[in-house]
Amino acid sequence: MKGGHQRKSMVKRFLRQLDLQAFAWMGLVYLIIFSFIPMLGIVIAFKDYSINTGFAGILTSDWVGLKYFREFVTDYRFGELVRNTLAMSTLKLVFAFPVPILLAIMISEVHNGVFKRVVQTISYLPNFISWVLVYGICNVLLSEQSGILNQLLIAAGVIDKGIPFMTDPDMFWGLSVVMAIWKNSGWWAIIFLSAISSIDPNLYEAAMCDGAGRLQRIWHVTLPGIKGAVVTVLILSIGSFLGGGMVGSNFEQSFLMGNNMNNSASEIIQTYAFKMGMAEGRFSYATAVDLIQSLISITLILVSNRIVKKISGEGIF
Repeated sequence: MKGGHQRKSMVKRFLRQLDLQAFAWMGLVYLIIFSFIPMLGIVIAFKDYSINTGFAGILTSDWVGLKYFREFVTDYRFGELVRNTLAMSTLKLVFAFPVPILLAIMISEVHNGVFKRVVQTISYLPNFISWVLVYGICNVLLSEQSGILNQLLIAAGVIDKGIPFMTDPDMFWGLSVVMAIWKNSGWWAIIFLSAISSIDPNLYEAAMCDGAGRLQRIWHVTLPGIKGAVVTVLILSIGSFLGGGMVGSNFEQSFLMGNNMNNSASEIIQTYAFKMGMAEGRFSYATAVDLIQSLISITLILVSNRIVKKISGEGIF
């Protein structure tokens, strides 16, 4: 009797929340179809799979164990790929990650409502520009032969010939960081602005009564108030470290801006796996490469969450 009453109560609650339940279930179905079911294909990393065998080949292909994992680790480009991937991600984490935090704090300190909205809108608009278009803009501005910047520098007598911004491997990492900051900082600043807006205004008033200046209020009230958001975003960024994280996609930048001239600095694990799979048809090998990267990313999430939780007392789980 009691069980029947509980079931009826659950049905009633479900019907009352039907619109919300629909949103939740649509998201769940999306994850199942596009995230969980495709994970079954991971098995081809351990098999000698050929696209000619179709879906059936996922189950019928010969088992080769760790063959493709060993092949990638012993590949002559392995060290270069790891170096490029780690270098780009580290530079973005160090130089690009703090920018949204600083931008959010600066915007929150502006008291002119109209100016604040204009700055915030302008800052997050680049997020809606595709990386393809960003590459086109960079090419127009930085091309060695016809780039606007080089033309201005030559006309001003600063340089005699164009600087190869787009082809010099020594400039690729720095350019990718600058592009990531410009494109993504405004969008991610929204998260920290939301965290700042949830801070109790009485804390600022109390700090002012104690004689705290603006910088002191930021240091002792604002930053501690957004610590949870910063920790969460930092851990997620470290988890997606090999792909660029929240501060910019390494894959799009490397794939679009990489060329034969800067390949030694632009080729990363993701673009290498993509080319191996889509261009050369080595799907088992490409899957093994991506699986190694995924395992490293999961490990980074677990380790970084544990470390940050010990240091700050906060984590994502």
